[in-house]
Amino acid sequence: MTSGKIVGAALVSHHPGLFQPEEFRVTAGDGKDSDLIEGFSRIRTKIDNVKPDIIVILDTHWFTTGCHLIDAGKHYEGTYVSDEMPWYLHGQKYAYEGAPEFAKLCEEIALEDGVIAKAIDEPTMARHYATINIVNALVDDERVVSVGSCQTATTKDYLDMGTVIGKAVKRSGHNVLLLASGALSHKFRNINEVPKNPRIYHPDNVSSEYNRESDYRAIEHFCQGEHAEILGKFDTEYKKLPWEAWGAHYLQMIGALGGKECKAIGVPLSEYENAHGTGNIHIWFEV
Repeated sequence: MTSGKIVGAALVSHHPGLFQPEEFRVTAGDGKDSDLIEGFSRIRTKIDNVKPDIIVILDTHWFTTGCHLIDAGKHYEGTYVSDEMPWYLHGQKYAYEGAPEFAKLCEEIALEDGVIAKAIDEPTMARHYATINIVNALVDDERVVSVGSCQTATTKDYLDMGTVIGKAVKRSGHNVLLLASGALSHKFRNINEVPKNPRIYHPDNVSSEYNRESDYRAIEHFCQGEHAEILGKFDTEYKKLPWEAWGAHYLQMIGALGGKECKAIGVPLSEYENAHGTGNIHIWFEV
């Protein structure tokens, strides 16, 4: 079998505000839409250029316990409503194909490497909007495999699971795109807090100046391909902010790309924006 390869990778925002009607978004943006919307088009252009047949979505809302999980379903279709905010995110129709053989290959390699992971095929299992929103925004006819964020894992464990994914890609013979679906700093504003800037997406509305500046530093490291710098201070800075899902999405992506040896240059494909206090951006990594 021909060796598979990772043909691209990106950090992408999935926040629910992006999936509201355009009129609502423009009003929230004080007369201008979120740049993350146009960013989806820019990312899709990149996807068209690299032509993956499988997209792995590293899902920051699929919290697992005691085990890394890989979704091994063959087909998913339905209408999504968020139990987190059902008045705001509902009626999201979705239909996409899975890649069960790839998920099972991840489980096989995890067993070989001593990483605790399972491929799960359970059609009635809940979906999460970190996957559904990205499927609806970015996926065409590619097959999709979601990977969870194990809440009992350490930074090293996420990197190790990423290594498993990277090995599975090579052994699979497929062209695979990695999408780390989530934010950088992920501290929500208080329910009663009034945003500082009338444009809700403005960076001034991120939960704190410290978080905002930390995000800016991380973005600069991305742009220089300095992933070793980020990993070197992950537990002392970024995990404490924290990044969404303790950075599980980014760490698994970078683990698949070589961990500390990864020097993939990040190319911002959107402005850095606030979403209810969290720091969001689309960044494509040239691999």
